[in-house]
Amino acid sequence: MMNSPLVPVALSVPGINLGAYITNVNSIPVLSPENERALATRYFEEEDVDAARQLVLAHLRFVVHIAKSYGGYGLPQADLIQEGNVGLMKAVKRFDPRMGVRLVSFAVHWIKAEIHEYVIKNWRIVKVATTKAQRKLFFNLRSKKKGSGRLTVAEAQSIASDLNVTPDQVIEMEGRLYSYDASFDASPDDDEERAGTAPAYYLEDNRYDPAVQLEEADWEADSTERLMDAMGQLDARSKNILARRWLAEDKATLHELAAEYGVSAERIRQLEKNAMEKIKASLTA
Repeated sequence: MMNSPLVPVALSVPGINLGAYITNVNSIPVLSPENERALATRYFEEEDVDAARQLVLAHLRFVVHIAKSYGGYGLPQADLIQEGNVGLMKAVKRFDPRMGVRLVSFAVHWIKAEIHEYVIKNWRIVKVATTKAQRKLFFNLRSKKKGSGRLTVAEAQSIASDLNVTPDQVIEMEGRLYSYDASFDASPDDDEERAGTAPAYYLEDNRYDPAVQLEEADWEADSTERLMDAMGQLDARSKNILARRWLAEDKATLHELAAEYGVSAERIRQLEKNAMEKIKASLTA
């Protein structure tokens, strides 16, 4: 029977303590392709709720990764993560393991769809005034302006002096107050050039594919585990030689190890070579 992944006993929601939440979800082991397929099959064929729960928990780190790329709208990251989690749960519910793809690849659409919907509804409700100086400017700037045009440097300095803030803060608040709403998605009437300026096209950082990164991390963890298993099959002397020659921060030389074991440097080299061959054979078996 497949073992359940180790998960935190009490996994907090992102809004209570975001740092603790991210630490917790990053500590949940990534599922191997075999375990993921087995859990997905259990839920797909038997509606095993515990299997669905394990699938969701193992992919929460992926939601955090996607939500971070939507930080440019000033919306709370915890809210973005929670909306993404809703999309992940919808993806798990609809995932068919017979399709032959990883859940992480299938879930991308559903996670992004929920985050997009949240951004569309809330991104203009950005915090305009959070500090004391910003609140003072928010309630007084319009009344202190002498005209409807943009502030001049002299006007900004005068207002800053009256309100005991800096000219830069005055200019920044003016930009916030007189900004305008923009459609998250391109309008159907926009041509290709104008459509490319819609936030949906530049909001997310597409330089990295989260699915590829997750698979690479899974592969690295598996390779490290197999290497440690292979090292465990060596005798104590061979293991120590490899560790000192390749894994230690201050690597030992052949002559240093030869003096320690009372043999020739050539003998240490032979032992090292034999140990490397055994590990290679174990890893490729």
